[in-house]
Amino acid sequence: MVEHIFRHDYGVLVASILRRVGSQHLETIEDAVQFAMMQALEHWVRHGKPDNPSAWLYQVAYRKVLSELRNAQKRNQLLTEFTQVESETGPPNIDVPLQGEMTDSMLRMLFIACHEALPVQSQLVFTLKSLCGFTVGEIAQRLMITEANTYKRFSRARQFFENKAAPLDELAELEAAKRLPIVHHVLYLVFTEGYLSSQNDMAIRTDLCEEAVRLTSLLSASALGNAPETTALLALMYLQMSRMVARQDDAGTLLLLEQQDRKLWDQKAIATGLYLLQQSAQGDCISRYHLEASIAAEHCMAPSFAETRWDRIVASYELLEKITKSPLIQLNKTIAIAEWQGPEVGLTNLHSAEHSGWLGKSFYWYAVKADLLFRLGEQESANDAAKRALALAPTLEIRKLFGKRFHFME
Repeated sequence: MVEHIFRHDYGVLVASILRRVGSQHLETIEDAVQFAMMQALEHWVRHGKPDNPSAWLYQVAYRKVLSELRNAQKRNQLLTEFTQVESETGPPNIDVPLQGEMTDSMLRMLFIACHEALPVQSQLVFTLKSLCGFTVGEIAQRLMITEANTYKRFSRARQFFENKAAPLDELAELEAAKRLPIVHHVLYLVFTEGYLSSQNDMAIRTDLCEEAVRLTSLLSASALGNAPETTALLALMYLQMSRMVARQDDAGTLLLLEQQDRKLWDQKAIATGLYLLQQSAQGDCISRYHLEASIAAEHCMAPSFAETRWDRIVASYELLEKITKSPLIQLNKTIAIAEWQGPEVGLTNLHSAEHSGWLGKSFYWYAVKADLLFRLGEQESANDAAKRALALAPTLEIRKLFGKRFHFME
């Protein structure tokens, strides 16, 4: 429960205070938010959770920022304006922004962080770390880069924003339109981390998925983000969320799509996703989110795994490859080809794909290879690939899934 609140509020708190005191104090703000959360762990255990946890965290974090600025003798105009608070021994008396204002700050900061002067990957690293509360390890896995590279990119991006110190309310409509694709990507990655978490003790993080849906819904309703691509992304999230309950068995073990009880799928979420997908077709272009949502829709509408229209899914993946290059898209297309045309054709496609670099070291590659080899009866080669997939699996839950799938004992 507490972790859910922290995940939900971390980025909103950073964004709200950042908007108030300026990007030149970013590191101080991040430290203060972390301090507030540590204080909450101690205080809430003894005295219970407050009626408004977000306001409590904001007050503690904001007072900490002011205290740090005062102690560092950074007495500028902002400090003069915002340090009119009671003594340290008295109760907090800080004007806490309304929830809507804090959410607006979060959305605006997503656009501010996606600054074109930074490389795209640095924008993603900074946004996921500072505004979404991701760890360096989580970011590295999602962006398929090393942790050292992740930290380096984050440090450079943070220094850029600390030195920039630009007014955070000045964002031209044209600038926002240019930055919207990166904002989409950030929200997509937040949802993806929730859908299959890189944390070792939690396979699915519904809180992150719900947060991504919430922010994307707000983005879709805002002047900054009301676009067909946003609607398509929201459609994708709803269609994926519809299967969430069925993705684990009673013991919490992950289940593959073919193993899921389709009666557990949320039909209301599916209907919402299909409606949004239809609405997103009103634009002039097709994005990766349109195609991924159409793939998810095929799965949701199929009466059974065997009756899935795999030919349509393969066609969508082929279009998707033309829009964005990703090794995961190659692997997912391979799986769909194997279901449509058989494991031998799928294995041929797998071997023709580029598997150097990240993909060659990924458990995804070896898991798909093992599955296809097992289906072809090539037991020895399949066992080798399965063992490799098991060794490379990043979390306990994924290792359990492979152990069950490939008949290995954990």
